[in-house]
Amino acid sequence: MELKARLVHADAGARVVEVSAWSEGHCLGRALGEASNAEAAEDRALERLQRRLGRPARAASPVAPAPLPAPVAAIAEAPIEPEPPTPALTRSSEPSEPPADPDDWSDALAELDLELRRIGWGREQEEAYLQRAFGHPSRSRLTAFKDLNAYLKAVKLLQPGTDPHSAAVPLQRSDLLSQSDLLLQQLGWDASRGRGFLEHHFQLASRQQLNDEQLLRFNLLLEGELIAAPLS
Repeated sequence: MELKARLVHADAGARVVEVSAWSEGHCLGRALGEASNAEAAEDRALERLQRRLGRPARAASPVAPAPLPAPVAAIAEAPIEPEPPTPALTRSSEPSEPPADPDDWSDALAELDLELRRIGWGREQEEAYLQRAFGHPSRSRLTAFKDLNAYLKAVKLLQPGTDPHSAAVPLQRSDLLSQSDLLLQQLGWDASRGRGFLEHHFQLASRQQLNDEQLLRFNLLLEGELIAAPLS
């Protein structure tokens, strides 16, 4: 069995690491861990994963293996294949109301240039970071304002001299949704229970109403429920 880890979120005083177990190209399971530093977060994720792998397999909830994630050393954010729709909180039944992009991006772009100068990145460093974070090296190919905003927010958290090849990349919403799909499936929750859990913790009825940070928190809460669930 091979273990892989990647940093999936970095914020002031908080790091979230995902650890996954692989055998012959198949993913045996994955878990999230949160702590004040990446090493402690990785240890917590590993502990959760080990507990989960000790559980008997749930015959009623087969899970297709996800693509191999990048190790922490590279922290590449490759897109993850979506999991099959689950009975709880399926995406097709959730309203999607993305905010309209502003017409003028000049303020955000100007702020981004200031932040890049602050951390000491030139064109080469920016291109390396964009390639890891979005799959292309050019800022001009960011066609959605939410991606530009995510890029700006991530850069604001970086310290001067940060290596673009190891800096935390922005959250990928598709990855977070796929992960919550998998967790809900593993828990075996129906739509009513999943929606009730969301309403209890966030006072919202749909995952689409959560921002990326809230969706990450939702996944961590589901992780806790999975660990606390009795063995079956």
